[in-house]
Amino acid sequence: MNSTNPSSSRNQSHYIDEQDQKAFTNKRYLPLLFINYACLFVGSLSSSLLSKYYFNHKGSSRWVSTWVQSAGFPLLVIPIFLPYYLFKCTGRKPFTHFTPKVLGLSIFIGLMLGINNLLFSWGNSYLPVSTSSLLLSSQLVFNLILSVIIVKQKITFMNLNCVILLTLGSALLAFESSHDKPRGLTRAKYFIGFTATIGAGLLFALYLPIMEMIYKKVYCYAMVMEMQLVMEIAATALASVGMACDGGFAEMRRESREVFDKGERVYWAAVVSNVVTWQLCFMGTAGMVFLTSSLTGGICMTALLGMNVLGGVLVYGEEFGGVKVVSTVMCVWGFCSYVYGMYVKNKMTKESDDLDVKQINTPPPTEMAQIVASGV
Repeated sequence: MNSTNPSSSRNQSHYIDEQDQKAFTNKRYLPLLFINYACLFVGSLSSSLLSKYYFNHKGSSRWVSTWVQSAGFPLLVIPIFLPYYLFKCTGRKPFTHFTPKVLGLSIFIGLMLGINNLLFSWGNSYLPVSTSSLLLSSQLVFNLILSVIIVKQKITFMNLNCVILLTLGSALLAFESSHDKPRGLTRAKYFIGFTATIGAGLLFALYLPIMEMIYKKVYCYAMVMEMQLVMEIAATALASVGMACDGGFAEMRRESREVFDKGERVYWAAVVSNVVTWQLCFMGTAGMVFLTSSLTGGICMTALLGMNVLGGVLVYGEEFGGVKVVSTVMCVWGFCSYVYGMYVKNKMTKESDDLDVKQINTPPPTEMAQIVASGV
């Protein structure tokens, strides 16, 4: 009489499901890559413009700026649940094999992300745009160093050239905006803003390679979005507790009615829009890290600083002088050179794999064929 071990059966089912999901992700690699970069592009550009709109019209709450960066987590329900329940395009039920270890890691990293959001908001509220941009652009250098240490990222001419070009381009952009220093900026406030912004850059540079290391054990894109949902909930919980303790929600209501010069309706429209665009930005970042690498994600985000400049020129009529032109060209040049290098590398890898498959499928020559080939 044959008996089946239930544990063995479950493991086999898990393995089959894992292989199916890997095949599903691999089959849709390019569409997923395009969608995630589109989310990153739209989210980064729109959140930058909306944040500027908020501050231009007398919005000034650091807690609002922190909270909106993660409060859009309900939007992640769409890519998590719709493919299974509505479109029926996957056999994996949401949060299947979402272990307590994965849950704990997601909560921990979410809290780290919440602290990063708070540091970013504090630094942004104290520092001039020029200094903030310069300090944040340095996260790409931190990202490269930490990627080498944590995920053993190889330093090549391609990625080193890109990091140098993007960092220099962002630095030029910051120096061009040196006249943006706010009035009444004391030495103490400058020090707080400087420390907070450096901390935000370091923390985000650490966040990217840590996520890459974790994603190496994640077998499908759907699970990445599930982890992202838990992380954003944790970050929002941290921001909400801070807001409640510091009177942030009351400040938000007062700001919408008494401070914001475009009226209460426009205020809430700006806040909600910022919530959506920040979520697109973080969703795109997570997808890029999973599908490519943490360094690629950092490069894409830094390259978008140049696009944010163009957005400010087109939407707010900001000046676009010679230094900004050079800075934007350097950012685009660095990003395009990196993308082209990735294309060449992937093409060479594919050709090598095809050659290996061809050699495996080619039967060995017979003894008579070897004699004929040698001319004997």
